[in-house]
Amino acid sequence: MKEPKFMELPREVWMGPGVLGKIVSVCQRLPLGEKALVVDDPKTYKIAGERICRLLRRANFDVEHVEIRRADMETVKTVQELTKNGVAFLIGVGGGTCIDVAKFASFRERKPYISVPTAATHDGIASSRASIKGRDRPTSIKAQAPIAIVADTLIIKRAPHRLLAAGCGDVIANYSAVYDWELAFKLGKESYSEYAAALSKMSAKLVMKNAEIIGRHTEESVRKVVKALISSGVAMSIAGSSRPASGSEHLFSHALDMIAPRPALHGEQCGVGAIMMTCLQGNDWRPIRDALKKIGAPTNAEELGIEPKYIIEALTIAHEIRPERYTVLRDGLDAREAERLAKETGVI
Repeated sequence: MKEPKFMELPREVWMGPGVLGKIVSVCQRLPLGEKALVVDDPKTYKIAGERICRLLRRANFDVEHVEIRRADMETVKTVQELTKNGVAFLIGVGGGTCIDVAKFASFRERKPYISVPTAATHDGIASSRASIKGRDRPTSIKAQAPIAIVADTLIIKRAPHRLLAAGCGDVIANYSAVYDWELAFKLGKESYSEYAAALSKMSAKLVMKNAEIIGRHTEESVRKVVKALISSGVAMSIAGSSRPASGSEHLFSHALDMIAPRPALHGEQCGVGAIMMTCLQGNDWRPIRDALKKIGAPTNAEELGIEPKYIIEALTIAHEIRPERYTVLRDGLDAREAERLAKETGVI
């Protein structure tokens, strides 16, 4: 008999043009309490944070506001201290950093938080995982899912296309992630959720199917990507881990973050990683490369802005990032194998 399992999912998801105006009714309907802490950065404050503060104050909410610049433990602790003055819930406003900090700080303080993405760069806008620097390894850590998501597609559309394309890379990488997960399960190394895996793969499939539409960068493009990112985040909540959306391609990306002088965006690196890992898994990697090209996402080292030597090095150390997580990398690749893989897939 399997042990009981806890799943944490968003209670409300608002997505579409102009839905930022729903923030007050969301906060009132849940209800969350009377005092909010809005977490943003100088850019996202102007884009959405300032309006959120104004709308909530007009509705008689007590609102505090903090601008941050990094997603590290020092920043998380600073935000935690601000919550101790009667704050009932947090609102993270941004593309990744602000949402991750609000997510992890609220988790540690046992308070709910609302995710308000201003860019669709990765599935962290809906997942229960947070990427916080300053820990042993640059990997995602357990936090909590947002109690609500308010994704205004007109705001997200105004972000550079590069950010939307990066979000697509993160979702498309679900293909290689799920394959790694299935491999680990078949070898008896961990449990597996068919439902979470199916939802994760469906998210990737829909992005690839709509690659040309997404490449046009319309409001419809944004809607399709945001839906996929939310579905991917929900798949992780169902699984109780990042497994449905994080495998060997994410280990490759984390390795690049450690060694490359100027890493690319997380989703960009995961997309390129998915090309190589899908090849290493013995599957057809070309549809992934072609979809990324149509979307306008990088497919090789030159487009990532990273020298080939760092690609090779990252491939040789990626398996060390999370040794407890079994992937197709197993015990790692040597430099010759890594170079051959990168050349075969056109990454270098």
